[in-house]
This record gives sequence, C-alpha cells and structure tokens, in this order.
Amino acid sequence: MNNLEIKNLHVLVGDKEIIRGLDLTIKTGEVHAIMGPNGSGKSTLANALAGHPKYEITAGKIIVDGKNLTGLGPDKIARAGVFLSMQHPPEIDGVTVNNFLRTASETLAGEKHNPIKFYNSLLKKMVELKIDKNFSKRYLNVGFSGGEKKAMEIIQLLTLRPSYAILDEIDSGLDVDALKMVARGINRFCGPKTAVLLITHYNRILKLIRPDYVHIMKAGQIVKSGGPELAIEVEKRGYK
Repeated sequence: MNNLEIKNLHVLVGDKEIIRGLDLTIKTGEVHAIMGPNGSGKSTLANALAGHPKYEITAGKIIVDGKNLTGLGPDKIARAGVFLSMQHPPEIDGVTVNNFLRTASETLAGEKHNPIKFYNSLLKKMVELKIDKNFSKRYLNVGFSGGEKKAMEIIQLLTLRPSYAILDEIDSGLDVDALKMVARGINRFCGPKTAVLLITHYNRILKLIRPDYVHIMKAGQIVKSGGPELAIEVEKRGYK
C-alpha cells in the first residue's frame, strides 16, 4: 500500500528546533487529524512536509510511496503527489484563478490542456461546491474574503488531485456555510487512492469529515493518538 512516512523528523526554524523526533505513517485511503495547542509545531510540520525552504530538516526522513523526499524543494515534492493548503495563501494580481489552475495542472501533468475543456471542468467543480462561477475570472486571492481563500484551496485540491493533501487549519475563521463547503470538497477528494492530513484546532470540522486517526501534538512531538473520540475528549477537556 502507498503511504507517506515521517520517520524521526527534526525541524529547525532559525536557531530553534520546533519538530523533535516525530514519527507518523499515513496510508492512502486514510484521514488523519492533528490537533494541539498554539506553538506545538503543527504548521511547522506541514511546511516541512511541503519543502518550504525556511524549515530546515536536520534529521529524519520524509518518504512518499517508497521515495525519499527529504530536503527536496516544493516543486519536486508537489510532483511526487503532495499538496499543501496554506493558512495564508498569497495574492497574485493579474493572474486569474482559471489561468493559475490550468498552468499548475499542466506543470504537474507535463502536458498542455485544452483551455475550453479545462474551463468547463473547473466550472463543474465550482457548481458542485456551490461557488459563484465568476470566481474563476478573478485574480488569485486578490480581495478574497477568508472563506473565498479557503474555497480557492479546495478548488486547487480537486483540480490538481494529489495523492496526499496536507490541510493546515483550512477551517480557521469560517462561518457555518463556508465550513460545509470546505467539508464537501474534502469528502469529495477522499478515496482509496488519496490521503488527508488535516491540521485543526477544533472538533467542529471533524464532525463533517470523519477521521480514521486523531493525533495530539505538543512541543514538536505526537504525544497521543486515537480515533475520532479523542477529538471529542479534547473539545470537552482541552489539552491538559
């Protein structure tokens, strides 16, 4: 079975070690949730997995489908099937959502797409998620609300179809309707050939996307793992 393996991972940010010997295996067909207090290293883990240059891996390995991706750049990691939904995606003026997604998809596929077919496919996804069609013509994240930025991340996920989706607080700041839209998109993505690592502070999204495993992270390590009931316990009692 294909999987994403994190083995004894240590990550340095500046001169401070944030991830301190973390182990985790995520198999395709599974949904894993990571919860934890602020400063526990959740976002550092997500960025390190995606190859962000600010996050220095000093020990350990990241292995995807048997290939060692440790230390590779974001482009090579993306080509290996790993996708990161960022907490704060950048604004790119002058580049429409449609053109951005088509270019990204062509880069990963290594071939050109028929522009009309691609556009129609994109519109179909937007209709399914109940997103205004005019969204496709807007400049990427420019003037987007928080919910619209999250919608953009979900559309990217469904368009690029990676094997492994790392979703860093994609539920943060969403109202009820936006949260349901995000959950619909993630549930549509889930399947036997894909896997999700969902980083969140709250159990509310886990009521809409049922995880197979929930992990609690503190001080750069996973300190406890369990099933969906662990998220309910955290909601009631906190992390103490």
